[in-house]
Amino acid sequence: MAFISSGYNPDKPMENRITDIGPQKYDKFYPPVIAKNKGKWLYHEIIKPGVLVHVAESGDEVYTVRCGGARLMTVTHIREICEIADKHCDGHVRFTTRNNIEFMVDDKAKVDPLVQDLESRKFDGGSFKFPVGGTGAGVTNIIHTQGWIHCHTPATDASGPVKATMDVLFDDFKDHRLPAQLRVSLACCLNMCGAVHCSDIAILGYHRKPPLLDHEYLDKMCEIPLAIAACPTAAI
Repeated sequence: MAFISSGYNPDKPMENRITDIGPQKYDKFYPPVIAKNKGKWLYHEIIKPGVLVHVAESGDEVYTVRCGGARLMTVTHIREICEIADKHCDGHVRFTTRNNIEFMVDDKAKVDPLVQDLESRKFDGGSFKFPVGGTGAGVTNIIHTQGWIHCHTPATDASGPVKATMDVLFDDFKDHRLPAQLRVSLACCLNMCGAVHCSDIAILGYHRKPPLLDHEYLDKMCEIPLAIAACPTAAI
């Protein structure tokens, strides 16, 4: 009766329903060539490290250029990604589950200018902002947990060890000289929210000793008081 009194009509469940709360439906953001050929792809190939082509039954092709991204990005960096997408890809860009950035174009002639633009962009220290690679028999981007930036339980930070590790593995991010694709992950504690259990190489931080508590400040910090209050016996 509560639903009926509020105006809900079970015979027309979508009537007057508000659907624009939260993220927009993902398929609204497909590039036209992907929307046109959804579910009708014949095969894909890796042309060279970081560059893939998918071919549809219709003969349409979509070329994807993959480059390494970071788990934590500044607004300035994200705006630069959007600027590249506007310049080369009609505004379309996507991220993989391993924090890679993928730019998609529908013409092979657009691939080389896109790759050249990506690899020409560097930080002041000389390192690549958008290194192209991470496909095939090489190292994919390292996925990792939050670390000290936003977590209460880490035994180590994530960004520093990941950067140091990827510096060593960088040549294999941009090449296909390994026997197969290699996935590396880092988790900052034994909760392992960084998917290290399903990677080829896992870097795991763990506590050797129980953490020391500063009781004077503990009950004033972030979510900790809420977590403790959630247990009726205060056993947390």
